[in-house]
Amino acid sequence: MASIDDLFKKPYAPSNKRKLDAIENPNISYKVPKVSPSGGSKSNEKATVRDEEDNDDDIEAGPALPPDEVEDGIGDEDGRFFGGGITSGTAQALNYIDEQDEGDDTTVEKIDASWLRKVALNFERRISRNSELRAKFEDDPQKFMGSEADLDADVKALSILSDHPDLYGDFAKLGCVASLVSLLAHENTDIAIDAIEIIKELTDEDVEAEQEQWDLLVDAMLDADLLNLLYGNVQRLEEANESDRAGLYHVLAVLENLSSRTAIAESLGQNTSFIPWLLKRVQQKEPVVSQNKQYSAELLAILLQSSSQNRTLFLGLDGIDILLQVLSFYRKRDPMKGTEEEEYMENVFDSVTCCLDDTDGKIKFLEAEGIELCLIMLREGKMSKPRSLRLLDHALGGLEGGPCCQKLVEAAGLKAIFTAFMKKVHDSRTTEHLLGILASMLRSLPSNSAERIRLLAKFVEKDYEKLDWTMKIRREYAAKVAAVDQDIQREKSRLSTQEQDERGDEWLSRRMDAGLYALRTADVVLAWLVAEDEGAKKRIQGLLADRDESLDVVRATLQGMSSSTEKRCRLM
Repeated sequence: MASIDDLFKKPYAPSNKRKLDAIENPNISYKVPKVSPSGGSKSNEKATVRDEEDNDDDIEAGPALPPDEVEDGIGDEDGRFFGGGITSGTAQALNYIDEQDEGDDTTVEKIDASWLRKVALNFERRISRNSELRAKFEDDPQKFMGSEADLDADVKALSILSDHPDLYGDFAKLGCVASLVSLLAHENTDIAIDAIEIIKELTDEDVEAEQEQWDLLVDAMLDADLLNLLYGNVQRLEEANESDRAGLYHVLAVLENLSSRTAIAESLGQNTSFIPWLLKRVQQKEPVVSQNKQYSAELLAILLQSSSQNRTLFLGLDGIDILLQVLSFYRKRDPMKGTEEEEYMENVFDSVTCCLDDTDGKIKFLEAEGIELCLIMLREGKMSKPRSLRLLDHALGGLEGGPCCQKLVEAAGLKAIFTAFMKKVHDSRTTEHLLGILASMLRSLPSNSAERIRLLAKFVEKDYEKLDWTMKIRREYAAKVAAVDQDIQREKSRLSTQEQDERGDEWLSRRMDAGLYALRTADVVLAWLVAEDEGAKKRIQGLLADRDESLDVVRATLQGMSSSTEKRCRLM
C-alpha cells in the first residue's frame, strides 16, 4: 500500500485553474491553411468559422481570400488571417467562461457576521467529516485524503479574518477559535502548520484590531490550551524538513505575538517548557546561524525582559553560564554585518544583560567569570566591545553591584576601562556606559579599600587628565541639554499648566536624547571626586571657574535627579 506522503503528492483534488481543452481531431478543424509563425489572432471576442462550399471550378492556389464580412463585426486587423484557430464549440465555451468572469467582477461577497456563521458551519463540518473518515479508514489514506485537502483549504481561507478584526469576537463565540486551535494536534502536520500560520496572522501586531478585539480572540485561544499545543508541535516538528522548519518559525512568531501581553509572557515561562527549549535551541551548532536559531534567541530575550519570574527560572537553569559560553565565541570573532548571526549575537547579549539588574543575576555572572570575559572582549573584540561595556554597566550598577566592582579592579580591568574612556571618538551610548561604570565603582567600592584607592589614583595620575576629560564630556552634554531646555521653555510659555503636564514625558524624552543621562552621570562622578580628594576638588572648581561656573551647577544636576526620582515614585 502506498504511504500517505506519496498519496499527498498526487493530484487527486480537482483543480480550479482554467485549462485549454485539447482538440480531438486537428485534421478536421479548419479548411484554411496554417498561419505563419509570426502571426497571431488579435481578437478576444466571439469567434465563428464559416465553411465555404467546395467549388472545383474556382480552385485557387494559396490561401483563400478573406471574407467580406465577419460575424458580429469582428475582423482581422490586417486581413492576414482567415480563422480564429479554434472550433466553434471551443469558442462558445471560452465566451461562457468570460461571461462568468465578468459576472464575478461585479459580485463581491460581503464579509460580515452572517458570512462568518456560514464559514463557521462549513468549517466545523469539514473537521467532523475529516475526523470520521480518518477513524473509519485509518489504514487507507486514499479514503480520507480528499477531506484532508478540503479542510486544509478551509483553514487557509480563514486568513481573510485578519482584515476584519471586528469579527474576532463572533469568531470566538461561534467556537471556531477552539476548533482552529484543536487542529494543532492534527495527525497531518501540514494541517497543523497551516493552522499555526493562520493563528500567527490573526494575532500579528500589524492587524488593525482594537485591544479588546485582540484580547477576545487570544483569550479564546488560551482557553483552548494553545500554549501546550504549540509546545507539542515544537517537540514533533523536524527542522531538517523544509515544511517543518517553516512551521517552527510560525510557532515562534505566535509566541512573540502573544508575549506582547506581560501575563502571557510570564505564563509561557512558568506553565510551559519553552524557556528550557529556547535555551537548548540557541546552543545548537550550525554552519551558518539559521533564522530559527536567531528567532529563538530573540524570543528568549523577550521572555526574560518581560518577567522577573522568568529570569529566576532562567538563572536556575544556569542560563547565564550557558549564554556566556555562547558569547565567548565572539570575544575575538565578529559576525558578518547584516546577517542573522549578528542579530543572534545581539539577542544573546540582551538575554544576559536583562538578568544583571537582579541580585541573583549578578551573583551568577560573577560565578561564571562574566567580568573576565567582558574585559577580554573590551581589549580584543570589535563588535562585541560596546556590548561588553553594556554588560559591565548593568553588572556593576545598583546597590548590589559592589562585588562586581571589586572583581573588575582585581581582574586588572581599570586599565581597559580608562583606555576606552579616554578615546577621542565614541558614540553617546558608549560614553554613557563608561560613565555609568565609573560612577558605580565610586559609589560601591568600600571606603579606604585597596580597590577604591587604585580607582582614585587613576583620576589623579598624569596631572588629572582623566578628570579633565570628564569635565570636557560634561560641558559637551551640558550645552546640548541647555539648547533643548531653551526650546522647551519657549514652548511652555504658550501652554497652560494642564497642557504642560500632558507634554512632560515628551520633554523629558527630548532631554534624554540630548544627553541628560550622560550629564547627570558625569556630575555624579565629579561629585564623588570632590568629596574624596582635595586636589581633585580644586581642579574641578578651577575648570568650572573658566566658564564663570561653580559647584552649584553640579549640585543643581544632582538635585534634579532627586526630584525626578521622587516624581517617578509618586506616579508609581
